[in-house]
Amino acid sequence: MFLQIDVPWLLRIAHAELPGDPEVVDWGPLEAARSRHCYQVMDTPVYDQPHHRAAALLQTLIRLPALEHSNEIFAAAVAAAYLHASGLRVSVSTKEVGDLLEQVAAGQLDFRQTAAVMLEWTL
Repeated sequence: MFLQIDVPWLLRIAHAELPGDPEVVDWGPLEAARSRHCYQVMDTPVYDQPHHRAAALLQTLIRLPALEHSNEIFAAAVAAAYLHASGLRVSVSTKEVGDLLEQVAAGQLDFRQTAAVMLEWTL
């Protein structure tokens, strides 16, 4: 299944999952995440698997903060919701999520490494 999300979907995740209902302080990262996860070159998806698209969403939303706070939690919630909406069961501990978020935020993992970790969440 190739699920494409939109900015209202991202906003619903923020509203449902984040404490304190943070305001959007920069709309560009939301569109960047939306565009990146479904980008195609010559009608071929750049990110062909759900965990690749979830990793693109997570990495973009962490590296380009859109909200006044809780951007890393937002990125994790979006990635997990995307995997779930794609029909995958997500099973991951809070520590594993925290470790991934910390590594992505520090630039220690590239896209492919992030996607590989996220694949493990769905096995």
